[in-house]
Amino acid sequence: MLTVISPAKRLDENRRTLPAGLPATTPAFLADAAKLARIARALSVDDLRALMDISEPLARLNHDRFRTFKAKPDPAALHPAAFCFDGDTYAGLEAKTLDPDALRWAQDHLRILSGLYGLLRPLDEIQPYRLEMGSKLANPKGPDLYAFWGKKLAKALNEAAAAAGTETLVNCASNEYFHAVDRKALKLRILTPTFLEVKGTEAKIVSFFAKRARGAMARFIAEHRLTDPADLSGFTIGGYAYDPDRSTPENPVFLREAQAEAA
Repeated sequence: MLTVISPAKRLDENRRTLPAGLPATTPAFLADAAKLARIARALSVDDLRALMDISEPLARLNHDRFRTFKAKPDPAALHPAAFCFDGDTYAGLEAKTLDPDALRWAQDHLRILSGLYGLLRPLDEIQPYRLEMGSKLANPKGPDLYAFWGKKLAKALNEAAAAAGTETLVNCASNEYFHAVDRKALKLRILTPTFLEVKGTEAKIVSFFAKRARGAMARFIAEHRLTDPADLSGFTIGGYAYDPDRSTPENPVFLREAQAEAA
C-alpha cells in the first residue's frame, strides 16, 4: 500500500543525522518549488499575512524564508521532510524513532503532500517554509495552488504506487491537501481511515486527535510493512479499535473513549 499524509505548519529545524545506509534524497518537484518560491518572494510581509492568515512575526519569518530559498541550496539549510515537519500528524508518525528498515520501507511507500514541494518522500531534503495547499497564491497556471499542481500529484502517486507494486492508496491526509490530488487522474483504490472519539452515545471527529491518529496509522503501516488493506483493522495505537459496524471497505472507522482535548 501507498500512504499519503499532510505536512505541518510547525517545523523542527534541528539538524538530524540519518541512519547509516539511508541517504537523503532530492524532492521530485524541486524546480516547481523554486518557481512558487519566486512568486511568493515578490509578496510583502502584509501580503503574506493576508495570504495565509498569520501573524506579522510569522509573515516576516516566511518572507525571509522565501527570500533565501534556493533552487540549489546549501546542504546546511536542508532537513529530511519527515523529521522537519513537527505538527500533530508527526507526533503520531514519530519518524525520529522509526528503525532504519521501517524508514527505508516508508521511503518507497509513504508520501507527504506539500503546497510548496508538491509531493515528498520522507527522506527528501527540504528548506524550511510555510505555504498551505489551500493558499490562493496566484501563479501562471491559475489563482491557487490547486491549479498550479493540476494532475501532477495524481500522476506521481500512480507512478509511486506502480513502483511499490500496489494499487491501493491509504489517504491519511486532510481534505485541504488531498483535494490537490486529481481524482480523475488517480488510478488507485482509495481507503480513508476515520478516527472517532466516543462520549456516551456520541461519536465524533476531534481534529487534534484525528491528525495524530492519521500519523500513527502511517507509522503502523510502515512498521508492519502492510500490503493487505484488511490488515488496517489491526490498528490499536492510542487505544483505538476497529469498528466493523461503522466501517465500509473504503472507509475503515476506528473508535476510542473520548480523551481530554489539548489546550
